[in-house]
Amino acid sequence: MRFFRCVGIAIPFLFLRGSAAAADTPARPDAGPSNVKSFKQAPAILPQQFGGWEMQGSAQKSTDPAVADPTNAAVLKEYGFTDLSSSIYARDDGRTLKIRAARFADASGAFGAYTFYLQQNMTKEQIGDQGASLGQRVLFYRGNVMVDAQFSKESAMSGAELRELAGALPRPEGNAANLPTFIEFMPRRGYVTNTQKYVMGPAALAALAPPVPADLVDFNASSEVSMGRYDTPSGEATLMLISYPTPQLAAEHLRRIDAAHQMTPQSGVSSIENAGSFFDKRTGPILAIASGPVSDSDAKSLLRMVNYEASVTWNTPTENSQVHDLYMLILNIVVLCAILAGLAIVAGVAFGGIRILMKRWYPDKIFDRPEQMEFISLRLTEVAVKGTSQSGNEGGRQLPQNPA
Repeated sequence: MRFFRCVGIAIPFLFLRGSAAAADTPARPDAGPSNVKSFKQAPAILPQQFGGWEMQGSAQKSTDPAVADPTNAAVLKEYGFTDLSSSIYARDDGRTLKIRAARFADASGAFGAYTFYLQQNMTKEQIGDQGASLGQRVLFYRGNVMVDAQFSKESAMSGAELRELAGALPRPEGNAANLPTFIEFMPRRGYVTNTQKYVMGPAALAALAPPVPADLVDFNASSEVSMGRYDTPSGEATLMLISYPTPQLAAEHLRRIDAAHQMTPQSGVSSIENAGSFFDKRTGPILAIASGPVSDSDAKSLLRMVNYEASVTWNTPTENSQVHDLYMLILNIVVLCAILAGLAIVAGVAFGGIRILMKRWYPDKIFDRPEQMEFISLRLTEVAVKGTSQSGNEGGRQLPQNPA
């Protein structure tokens, strides 16, 4: 009884403690926009040393995209540029390495900037998430960081050393580490290496000479663009994918593009130049456009390789701290009930098992002893039987006869 009384006192105490902990738990840093990490609070991009290279002095840092690239500052801003870190590394053999690392708001921005600076004559390298090299220059991105490395003298171990650097770079968390999903619908057959470009704004699109101008793409509608060149039997074609948030927006912009394609070029009005074939279609929320000096059949064949397939993600994490705290409180309550139920079962089995063993090993000595088993009895049955017997004897007694 004492055990169950203690348990009854402990349960309300634990409930009150769990509620107080949930109420006093501070909001997590990612719970709202006011708690976004600033540049000063973000972890350093470049390590002090890696792969035998050691930083000379301290890294130069800046949050101005014009410092990273004065010519394409607007492009970097569209990709979500946050800060730049540059430094010079040296080795014992006298070689030097100049590194410029640009950090973006998410992995999509780093990927877009990487494709923007990627040159077609570069050689692909297995560095970071994607990498390429041209002579002594190596370009790669890892997570939300793009790195431009320039060796004073290339060596056979340069790739391995940069792979070690890629592993030391800070990584984004949550959805910021994900790339845009619609780029997976770019066909692989006939793709010309290093020609894919991912675009998030009009400045980057204007620098790439696209088949559809930026005002028809309408980046104000949260659209994204992926472009690439493809070899066909009749020549090289350009494939452009435009992703919109909903199929309805995609259908509306497809009508605008078709109208502009059929319109006679006029000053001040956006139109599409008829340089060879031009075909478009909508597949889900994606517009696919094939153009270039190729035959109509090749352009249509390229379009047929683009087919949208919807995918549903069931494990999207929530960022609501109140929901998380309530979930932890309920989980702790369930765990507590399970522990108490387990203790009650163990205690009951132990008590019953010990009693059975003691009765088997020491019969009538510990449990159920004779002096403990006695109880007061009125013996009413015996009294009733004796009373009936005496009455019968008196009734059957013969009276003395009168001798007279």
